[in-house]
Amino acid sequence: MLEDGGSAADAAVAAMLAGCVAESVLTGIAGGGFATFYDAATGTITCLDFFCSVPGLDATRAAAPMEPIAISFGGVPQRYEIGASSVGVPGVPAGAGAIHSRWGRLPWPRVVAPALSLARSGTLLPQPHAPTLAALAPAMLPGLGAQVYAPTGRLLSGGDLLYHPGLDRALAILADSGPAAFYTGEVGRQMVATVAAGGGILTPTDLAAYRVLAQPVASAPLAGLTVSARPDLNDFIVTLASLPDLVAMPRAPRAVALADALRAYGTQRLGDTTNISVVDGDGNACVVTLTLGIGSGVWLDGLGIHLNSMLGEGELIRPGTLPGERMASCMCPAVVTAPDGPLLLAIGSAGATRIRTALLHALINTVVDGDDTLTAIARPRFHVVSDLVHAEPGYPEDELDALQEAGYKVQRWDGLDHYFGGVSAVGIAGAAGDPRRGGIGRLL
Repeated sequence: MLEDGGSAADAAVAAMLAGCVAESVLTGIAGGGFATFYDAATGTITCLDFFCSVPGLDATRAAAPMEPIAISFGGVPQRYEIGASSVGVPGVPAGAGAIHSRWGRLPWPRVVAPALSLARSGTLLPQPHAPTLAALAPAMLPGLGAQVYAPTGRLLSGGDLLYHPGLDRALAILADSGPAAFYTGEVGRQMVATVAAGGGILTPTDLAAYRVLAQPVASAPLAGLTVSARPDLNDFIVTLASLPDLVAMPRAPRAVALADALRAYGTQRLGDTTNISVVDGDGNACVVTLTLGIGSGVWLDGLGIHLNSMLGEGELIRPGTLPGERMASCMCPAVVTAPDGPLLLAIGSAGATRIRTALLHALINTVVDGDDTLTAIARPRFHVVSDLVHAEPGYPEDELDALQEAGYKVQRWDGLDHYFGGVSAVGIAGAAGDPRRGGIGRLL
């Protein structure tokens, strides 16, 4: 997209739609997400909310019970619920359209074309996604999922062909008719009928009423720079603002200060997301984070679309949330700017409640320690769950010793792991994706 003269928004939308094909273990076109856009000409930062909303605006019955399933990442068990009643109002099509209409330059069909091409041919499952697929199998295999993720009777392995029968048709509809097809057109009608048949309460009114929303922008200082993002469920900006001045602090006490801040704020929850960070030649940045949840196990026949499971992640629905209102999320695409305004870094992460952890580690590594982007993202991280510190191998032992002396228990992992999030970033220190999830970075 950038080589064709497109903007950061064009490239980000093309990448998010391609991710819905190639990273469907992590995300999908029936999911939701958020975008942060930095306008280089004005210095303006805009945060857009295209996350899922609660259905049932004109429902005439209660939703059927959801199906509980148990999933474990790295030995950390979590309980989820799937089925048609777990499906929220999707936001990805509307979000892609809103980003493109506000900041895109290329024709809409051109931006959808890469994803459509990938859907027709299929893609190779990235090796880091194979263990994630195994962990999520209870949600991924019901319905048409077995045909996609276990076409020969066994789960796909890294390098196997990942192909969604019918997804090319859905993307062709998106290219020809625009996002409206998913809300008031043929895809939306099939979505309502499919969810209703399974006992869910997604209605035509829910889809027709869905809108992309602008969100407030929150900021916090870090090493003389400003980090800006949306206020999120896991308090990333609040956590960052609570940190002491890290620049002159030795690394061991710095690790304790970071652990204390992570413990003091936020929640703990598993889940999956994907992230895209783009900066164009004019200095505009677009960071997009999106998710399907873990997937509801409900598919749209003939369209290859796996519906989201957002209502099955109960804590995303805050007390008092009504039909038509947005669910909460930990997703937090961010930008880092200098005091006089120029963009220095566009950054985001996948990983549910580990998003905050991954972003903080990567930002400290780049902004405070001066790492290039690839080194900063690949460096081992730790994640705090109450008084327990999960640490990747290679994390400095003197810092882990300091954490233990401060009263934390340390659990050492055997390798860099998908559990610890998936950062992607681009800026003056380079471009990189997280090796934990098969991410890449590219500079033109």
